[in-house]
Amino acid sequence: MDISLQNIEYRYQANTPFERIAIKDVSIDIPSGTFLAIIGHTGSGKSTVLQHLNALLQPTNGTVKIGEHEIRAQQKNKNLKQVRQKVGIVFQFPEHQLFEETVEKDIIFGPLNFGVSETEAKKRARLALKQVGLGEEVLEKSPFDLSGGQMRRVAIAGVLAMEPDVIVLDEPTAGLDPRGRKEIMDMFNSLHKERNLSTILVTHSMEDAARYADQIVIMQQGKVVNKGTPEEIFSAPAQLVQMGLDVPEVVRFQLKLEEKMGVKLNKMYLSIDELTEAVTEALRGVRS
Repeated sequence: MDISLQNIEYRYQANTPFERIAIKDVSIDIPSGTFLAIIGHTGSGKSTVLQHLNALLQPTNGTVKIGEHEIRAQQKNKNLKQVRQKVGIVFQFPEHQLFEETVEKDIIFGPLNFGVSETEAKKRARLALKQVGLGEEVLEKSPFDLSGGQMRRVAIAGVLAMEPDVIVLDEPTAGLDPRGRKEIMDMFNSLHKERNLSTILVTHSMEDAARYADQIVIMQQGKVVNKGTPEEIFSAPAQLVQMGLDVPEVVRFQLKLEEKMGVKLNKMYLSIDELTEAVTEALRGVRS
């Protein structure tokens, strides 16, 4: 499902003394099947953009196109339920949104709310559990008797059970240790490929943006200041540092290596295996 944001502006508490502009003149095209990462400081507008992607917020100026649906500023927009069924959002700490007596009831709540039969919803719940790496034995358990990591996976399964075409991830690994973060992101990456999803990741992790995304958008003070492939974005680390953003560890390592060796590699590498191979080739050249 293609998504396009065209000249989006959003004002919180519009027409009040407390009005403030959260995002301004934001234009982003997200072709179907793209894995897009949105990075930037807290307060840069990332989460505000995210909430426009399934009409939780509607623009005060501009147009949001989600598949065949258009959401225009200053207009009464219909069929938003259809949009929200197709665009699933996994918020930070999604486990905080669990509330039902059993895992099964929690997962089928969304599908039932969108008109899916109970039989079909339960079928989807079992499939979604498998996709997040949990067994059917947890279906009758209380979600609050599970570990924190299991609770997060149950919450994610609830989003997947709605069978969205687009999945939006708002810092989905917040609070996890490095191993847990990698497991969750690898899971989302596998789902992205297996189900041909459009995936939008809002993250502070440059490592995740570099490892998983096809395209990256950088936001600052409510505006898009740069966009491109991970290779394009991280090939200018000085610009990121100037904006107060971090760079992936492998990029920092490459810069130190180049300084130590007195050799400039032909591009910025985003995986340690590729960097190792490039350094080996460079060293052969120096020796010869």
